[in-house]
Amino acid sequence: MNATVPYGRLAHHDRFDYTPITRRVPYAWPGSARLAVYLGFNLEHFHYGEGMGARLGLSLGEPDILNYAWREYGNRVGAWRCLELFDSLSFPAGIIANTSIADHCPELIDACLARGDELIGHGHTNGEHQNQMCEADERALLAHCRDRLQAAGQRAPSPIDTTPAGWLSPWIAESRVTPDLLAETGYRYTLNWCHDDQPVPMRTRDGNTLWSIPYPQELNDIPMIVARQMDGKDFAQMIIDNFDEMRLQAAQQPLVMGIALHPYIVGQPYRLRHLRRALAHIAAAREDGDVWLTTPGAIHRHVATLPQLATGISA
Repeated sequence: MNATVPYGRLAHHDRFDYTPITRRVPYAWPGSARLAVYLGFNLEHFHYGEGMGARLGLSLGEPDILNYAWREYGNRVGAWRCLELFDSLSFPAGIIANTSIADHCPELIDACLARGDELIGHGHTNGEHQNQMCEADERALLAHCRDRLQAAGQRAPSPIDTTPAGWLSPWIAESRVTPDLLAETGYRYTLNWCHDDQPVPMRTRDGNTLWSIPYPQELNDIPMIVARQMDGKDFAQMIIDNFDEMRLQAAQQPLVMGIALHPYIVGQPYRLRHLRRALAHIAAAREDGDVWLTTPGAIHRHVATLPQLATGISA
């Protein structure tokens, strides 16, 4: 007797339904812009002598001085050079920050707050990941990051509420209940999912909507430069090509383009030179009115006011 083979529907997350990009509700960004562009600027801190971390070269065990020091260059030098570049172009940023940064180098958080940048939760350290945590520990992590980033805002010259609305998991790691826990601990959007070019409402167990704001895994310096060993000039050209193509596509419908940056990578001087060219190309298009330079939080706030996006499917 032949065994029954289950050729039915595959296991599914049930967070959102499939909808093709060609069947979406029409809307526009503020000022009738068509393409929203944001910088996801990752500020990360790592354990010394243990834990995870991107690698420039061969690790011969811990303490891994070469790779630890390379990553720390981003906090000491690279991030500051990047912020100078962003300032020169009046380019806002979404600051995706480990909370350990607020203790390790609070001056860096203060500089971002002084620019008016958005703080986005990113775990306590990128030396750890959350998808193997029990639910109670994961909830505690999310609550800690929420409270720590909110407290950081009190150091600003004019104290502001920096309670983070958004979250990006270290290493994009989720448990099966991460979206539920995010909604239950006060977060309003996640950057973990790279499945679309528009914001997508996600279902959670308490009935509240958690928005997925597009975050790039291609237009991202870690997978491109570290994993695929792309040259800095080619990564910059990739940003330009992606922007020019998405700008054409956005004539039909509003789209989101994120650029994921890590200062220990793009903050290296020779790569920063090429990033400068790419961001200047994008900033120059701002005057035409169809490009919105923004932050993930501003994108979320806009779509959350549009009731017609509850399903994301056109009639």
